[in-house]
Amino acid sequence: MSLPKGLAEEVSRNLVMVARLIDEEPEQAYAYSRIALRLASRVAAVREAAGFAAYATQKYSEALAEFRAARRMTGSVELWPVMADCERGLGRPERALAMAGEPEVQKLDKAGQVEMRLVAAGARRDMGQLDAAIVTLQSPELASNSVQPWTARLRYAYADALLAAGREDEAREWFAKTVEADKDGATDASDRLAEMDGVEFVDAMQAEDDDQDREGRAGDEVRDDRADDLDEDDDEYADDYVDEDDDQDPAEVARAEAAADVTEYYDEDDDEYELLDRSEADADAEAERNGDKA
Repeated sequence: MSLPKGLAEEVSRNLVMVARLIDEEPEQAYAYSRIALRLASRVAAVREAAGFAAYATQKYSEALAEFRAARRMTGSVELWPVMADCERGLGRPERALAMAGEPEVQKLDKAGQVEMRLVAAGARRDMGQLDAAIVTLQSPELASNSVQPWTARLRYAYADALLAAGREDEAREWFAKTVEADKDGATDASDRLAEMDGVEFVDAMQAEDDDQDREGRAGDEVRDDRADDLDEDDDEYADDYVDEDDDQDPAEVARAEAAADVTEYYDEDDDEYELLDRSEADADAEAERNGDKA
């Protein structure tokens, strides 16, 4: 609302593209966010979108700067968890843990507090404190049977931490609970659970290609075998083969070739060559020979 109408529409179009592309093509989303940022750097929504686009492309320092700018403009604390996660991305888990203990966390809504708990547990794991990470995730939200937008991710993080700590039976249980809550397939909990149970998934397209390759190799082997058989037959019967032409009388061969010749005559009525009956051809040939002698 603070921008002229034409500029506002241009900025809005770029922000829409950021939202559409950020999950599947984050680099392109980042490019659109830079255009919007160049056009309207004093708009908080633009700074926030630029921050998330940078975060999606793992440009954590840039993302943190944009989130801080957006927070200064709005005074909101809702970006606090993702700012702490940027600190993790920059290799500073201690700062992320410090942010988890700041008063801003108490101002977050339930979803924000769960997100902050996930970031804090991740920071503990970054520091090699697996048991502390597990304890950090143990909360009323984790124990609740109600399914909320954050339930699947919270259960997944807990199951993954348990597995990293070697507590496989408990991890399997919590991966199964994650599958129950993850109706949209936001996590790969089902794959992780199947992997723990020794189930191997096969890509259908790859399996079909492998079958075709095997069939092709089998066909080549059959053709090779047939070729070998033919070669062996040639060797076996080479001595028995007789060229029939070698036993024929040359005169008989000449007569057979002459009989096979096609004799034509020219029909003046339709200007075409036509086949002669064999007896007529012989008579014409005899007449020509007699004429030559005369």
